Amino acid sequence: MKVSKLDSHKMRIAIDNGPLKSGHKIRGVGMYTRELIKALGSNVEAVDFSKADLGKYDVIHYPYFGIFTNILPFPKPTKTVITIHDLVPLIYSKHYPPGLRGSLRLLEKRLLLGGVDAIITDTETSKKDIVRFLGVKPEMVHVVYLAPKEIFRKLTDKRLLTAAKKKYKLPDRFVLYIGDVNYNKNIPNLIAACKIAKLPLVICGKQALDVEDLGNDLRALKGPRDWVRFLFGKPHPELAHYKEILKAFNRDKNVMRLGFVLDADLVAIYNLATLYCQPSLYEGFGLPVLEALACGTPVVAAKTQALVEIAEGAARFVDPYDPKDIAKGFKNLVRSPRLASRQAKLPRDYSWDKVAQETLAVYAQI
Repeated sequence: MKVSKLDSHKMRIAIDNGPLKSGHKIRGVGMYTRELIKALGSNVEAVDFSKADLGKYDVIHYPYFGIFTNILPFPKPTKTVITIHDLVPLIYSKHYPPGLRGSLRLLEKRLLLGGVDAIITDTETSKKDIVRFLGVKPEMVHVVYLAPKEIFRKLTDKRLLTAAKKKYKLPDRFVLYIGDVNYNKNIPNLIAACKIAKLPLVICGKQALDVEDLGNDLRALKGPRDWVRFLFGKPHPELAHYKEILKAFNRDKNVMRLGFVLDADLVAIYNLATLYCQPSLYEGFGLPVLEALACGTPVVAAKTQALVEIAEGAARFVDPYDPKDIAKGFKNLVRSPRLASRQAKLPRDYSWDKVAQETLAVYAQI
């Protein structure tokens, strides 16, 4: 189904394509921006907001929200929409201390949000966080669920599966995880659970390979407090976390880190996986869960609000703080193929056409 054009007074709508030109391009924000622009088609113009004359548009849409980073001021009378995917750094403030500069930028962001006409977020869970942490009125926040890309599907061509298995030297059975290795992702407990279940762990994502530098590279030191911590042997909590993750990787030889993987190979890896696990302590959405389900791959997920919200009835939920319970979830699915097959289905209609339609509705409303 094609997204129909907005016929509301021929509005001119712009969406910022900046995330497609930065480090975000291979991460979640880049994927969201790319797929949204594609789904919206001729309804929007994709432009670089740092260079464009935004005043000529009726509606502008920032598809990202950096909590502690700079963002351009919102022009008026142009109507402004901003997407806030999650507020992980505010929820786990001890692990993501902003420092003085970050705190000032957060204060600036709160003030800027007073000039926004609508906020889009991924789940009801994130909406509650936005209202609570940023002091935004609930009626300003619109929930638009994300969707897996069309490429993610169940593969029947065994040649594709055999080629991917050979290319990445994958074991016959393995647990798959895709994404970053930040604190909230709970990777140490995932590694421990795989060890208990005696299943290899395969991780796809650039950050898992970059972690060697993230915990040791002086370029990661952002401000004066970081340098003081470094000199006294007490690194920033986030950098300390990366060091611990690296130790965990080096201790366990059954962890395979593939780095960034193109979608054409990723769909095959999903199909080859014995199961997919999203062990996060917190998620704003959890898109790999939907990608795995779209591929017919059984899913074990942490029993946290957003993951239950998007995958209830289609995943096996476990206690993310207990590696033994995570491992039990693995074993239950491995031992019960019928249960795994029954659960590994998308629980509702997730599509980028639907994302586009609901996003257009937000534009029209403001």
